[in-house]
Amino acid sequence: MSQIVTHPSYFGSIAQYVAIAKAKSIVFENCDNYQKQTLRNRTYIYGANGILLLNLPILHSGIKGKKRLYKDIEIEHQFNSLKIHWKSLEAAYRTSPYFEFYEDDLAPLFEKKAKFLLDFNYKCAEFIFDCLQLTLPQTKTTVFDLHTPDNLIDYRYLVNPKDKSIGANFDKYIQVFESKHGFIPNLSILDLLFNEGPNSLTYLESQDL
Repeated sequence: MSQIVTHPSYFGSIAQYVAIAKAKSIVFENCDNYQKQTLRNRTYIYGANGILLLNLPILHSGIKGKKRLYKDIEIEHQFNSLKIHWKSLEAAYRTSPYFEFYEDDLAPLFEKKAKFLLDFNYKCAEFIFDCLQLTLPQTKTTVFDLHTPDNLIDYRYLVNPKDKSIGANFDKYIQVFESKHGFIPNLSILDLLFNEGPNSLTYLESQDL
């Protein structure tokens, strides 16, 4: 059991929640700069044709190359992306064992037009914590520190989905379209939740990063 630091993510990866499930407390990185093509604004689910990227567009500052704080990033709602994402989740997981069990609590997140991405991601994390019945202490950073304090294990790198080796050895569980495309590891935590339901926390605690 350890203290960890990680990013609030858009329904983060199973790997991220493996780290969280094994922690004694969690510090959320609240003060970093926004970076594109990370799990800050994207998540990966299992659709009928395999891996499906759900990407939340953001409002741009209009100043090319200017760095912006994650907490200042606003969601672009012009394209109704949240509504489209919800329809994608329904299409992918309607026949999964536990989608109906969670949908009434999950759907409102996709109906309200949250302004800031970071705030929305905290709500996503809150939903997952409730579903997993995780009650570990949580705090937020007040300054950005590139170097990890001695008392924390740094899992901020898990926000970057490019390393395909992460989660490659996770145990298999039954997925809706597994017969078509095989088992796909380390997708969004929603994939695990819809397929494993109340067993999800036990699964997370049994995996190794």
